[in-house]
Amino acid sequence: MEMQNHSKLTIDIDTTELTPAQLRAIKTINMLMAHIITTEDEADFFDGTAETMRLCASLVKQSRFCHQDSSIPYGDQALEFAIEALTELMESSSVVKYDN
Repeated sequence: MEMQNHSKLTIDIDTTELTPAQLRAIKTINMLMAHIITTEDEADFFDGTAETMRLCASLVKQSRFCHQDSSIPYGDQALEFAIEALTELMESSSVVKYDN
């Protein structure tokens, strides 16, 4: 399989139901992902990864689903579930690949 060299990636997202803060977070996550994938600096790599995960967690907790019943901490439960899944992947040394 031949890899093509692309200089730009455009992502279309329907933003009609997103707040300005959510839009900024999504833009920041995309920028951070591109940076941590390409950086050679250890501090940038670790700090960028932590910030990306923090922003993703923040967006999960801001989701509409989390606010449908405020007596149930859906955001916390979803994040705990995700952390458990990530921990299992790390412990098994599995890497999820989405390329065919």
